Parts: sequence; structure tokens; C-alpha cells
Amino acid sequence: MLNPHSPTPLYHQLAEQLTARIRAGAYPPGSRIPSEHQLSADFSIGRPTVRQAIDLLVRKGLLAKRRGAGTFVCEPRQEVALFSLDGTGAAFRDKGLALETRLLAPARLEAMCHDPGNPFDGGAAYYLSRLVLVNDAPVLLEEIFLHQQLFAGIEQVELHGCSLSAIADEQFYLRPSGGKQNFSIEYPDAERAWLLQVEDSVPLLRVDRFLHFQQADNGFFSRLYCRTDRFVFSQNLNA
Repeated sequence: MLNPHSPTPLYHQLAEQLTARIRAGAYPPGSRIPSEHQLSADFSIGRPTVRQAIDLLVRKGLLAKRRGAGTFVCEPRQEVALFSLDGTGAAFRDKGLALETRLLAPARLEAMCHDPGNPFDGGAAYYLSRLVLVNDAPVLLEEIFLHQQLFAGIEQVELHGCSLSAIADEQFYLRPSGGKQNFSIEYPDAERAWLLQVEDSVPLLRVDRFLHFQQADNGFFSRLYCRTDRFVFSQNLNA
């Protein structure tokens, strides 16, 4: 049952329960979920609340409404690594490599000042950093900035060993709607060189990643500093 005393709105609670049932296979792809009337009776809530939950899952792409037929579970959508918040890590894991992600700085709200190229420059954003290691050797440093309204409360979320993509989707109901990546070569400062275990004379591949959401453009911005002496970093292009 739903908890009316929880700070989480009832329609979010219902959406989470329906999502859990879909992922558990109780409502398989292509099947019709119970009607608004039935869900209202099952969970002892009003139909407007049920409708809000269903509309939320429709926006997330988990459900689709068919006029005169009901609401059905959508087929799983294929993920595109280009717009995945955890695409680089997933690429390493797909190769069967021993991947470790260390959270260097937990998410905290910070003022962004004198940071050219950062879309949050002159304002505030949540900041965190992570170090990606393969076979115990550092290969990638991530410096991540998140929109303070879209990701409000992320400082209370456990991020160690978690996928930011999954957290954005499941806890903040955010899916990227577009974005871009800029590539450049940069020599590391002393701190980045120490973290990546390279000399400051060794050039790094720098990737600036911007992701847009329906609610706001540039809701996610990250800088990736990549060692290229052990891996070739590539990107698949899909039509």
C-alpha cells in the first residue's frame, strides 16, 4: 500500500510501484496494466492521482495509452551510449575489464565562478568527481556538474558504485533529450596528474559533455580527462 504520511507524493509512490512490477515481469512488454478505476480501488486513492502516475510513466516511455483500449507496457528502449551518463564505464565492463569507480568528492552544491565553458558559470550547481580505474590503474577522471533544481536532494543519495544514469532516471525521472560532446587535448595540473598517475607533461584527452533534458538544456555537464596510453577511446555513431 501507499504511505500517505511520506514526503514523496502519492502519485510518485504509485509510479514507483508500477515501475517495479514492470521490471519484475508482472506486467510484461505489450501487456495492458489495470484500469485507472481498478488501480484506484487497489491502492485506495483517487483516480486523478492514478492518472498523474500513469502520465508520468508515459512521459518516461514505460507506458503508452491507446485510445479506447487502455494503457500498455512499452517494449524496452535501446540505450545509446553517447547520451548515457555512465556510457564510458559501461564500455569498459562490456570488454570484461575489472572496473572500479571511486567517488572522490561527494555531491555538494557549489558556486561556479570564473569557469569558462561551464554552463553553470556565474550560478550554482551540484559538483562531484569520480576516478575510474581498470585493473587498479586510473584511466579516467570525471568532474561532474548537475542542475541544482533538477537534481535537488542528490547530496542525500548514495552515489558510491552507482550509475548516475540510473539515478537520474529512477529517482529524478530525467532522461536526456539531446546533447553534445567537445574534444580537446589538455595537459593536467598537479592534482589531476597525481590522481591519474601521469606526469604533467603527458597530454590527456579532454571531453566536455553537455546533456539536455526536457525540463532544461545543459542540465548535466561533465569534464572527462582520459589517459590514452593504455586505451583508445572511441564512439559509435548510429543512424
